Amino acid sequence: MHDHDHADNEMDEMTARVRALETILTEKGLVDPTTIDTIVEAMETRIGPRNGARVVARAWVDPDYAARLRSDAVSAVAELGYGGAGGEHMRAVFNDAQTHNLIVCTLCSCYPWPVLGLPPVWYKSPPYRARAVKEPRKVLEEFGVKLPKETKIRVRDSTSEVRYMVVPQRPAGTEGLDEEALAALVTRDSMIGTALVSAP
Repeated sequence: MHDHDHADNEMDEMTARVRALETILTEKGLVDPTTIDTIVEAMETRIGPRNGARVVARAWVDPDYAARLRSDAVSAVAELGYGGAGGEHMRAVFNDAQTHNLIVCTLCSCYPWPVLGLPPVWYKSPPYRARAVKEPRKVLEEFGVKLPKETKIRVRDSTSEVRYMVVPQRPAGTEGLDEEALAALVTRDSMIGTALVSAP
């Protein structure tokens, strides 16, 4: 029997379903939990958001690269060796003092996997998908992002034809950091627009 901590009641519905499915498949000998953990870890730390963080950091330190990323994100991302399924129709949008971009997929959960990895559960949830469009400022505040009233919020709707990635604002006080140190500051949520990047 597969041991777990019986914390399913504290999980959201999707996580509980995934846990139950994994338990059943493991008990039947159809999947190896270690293999699943390895794949998830790779998606979270090597295949996904770390790639996007490197793209952002390069754009922060190299204005020519930033211009290429703005005009043709697919090619610019490919320069760093990233791409593939889910990244064919990528577009980078840049946050600045006047505009904050927030990404949502109102129809399903289109998402640029090559640069962001696995989408968070909340990204696929109907409440986020509906409320991000109707009340984006309130949704951002619930994520802890409080923007000045004069900052315009642009909600970008990802589809199979265009998948957005946010290039967050570079935080003040990071002028002395190299590209690697800058990349370490960038989170998946900041590239969706539900978080800001902070200086260390």
